[in-house]
Amino acid sequence: MPRIFEYLGILIFFYSNEHESIYVHGRHDGCERKVEFYIYDWEIVEIKIKPVKGMKPLTGTKLKDF
Repeated sequence: MPRIFEYLGILIFFYSNEHESIYVHGRHDGCERKVEFYIYDWEIVEIKIKPVKGMKPLTGTKLKDF
């Protein structure tokens, strides 16, 4: 689990052995979400916030901060 950054207590990381799309996870106090980035021609064209199976979702202010 390579750690990228920590911001306002939110750990931002990725798993190096997961699926192909570009994404990061955000975890705080036992809650987690992931964000997938869809890139076309070197520009981010869409960002999707998704739940993480088996984890309580990151919500409220912490989700917004993430």
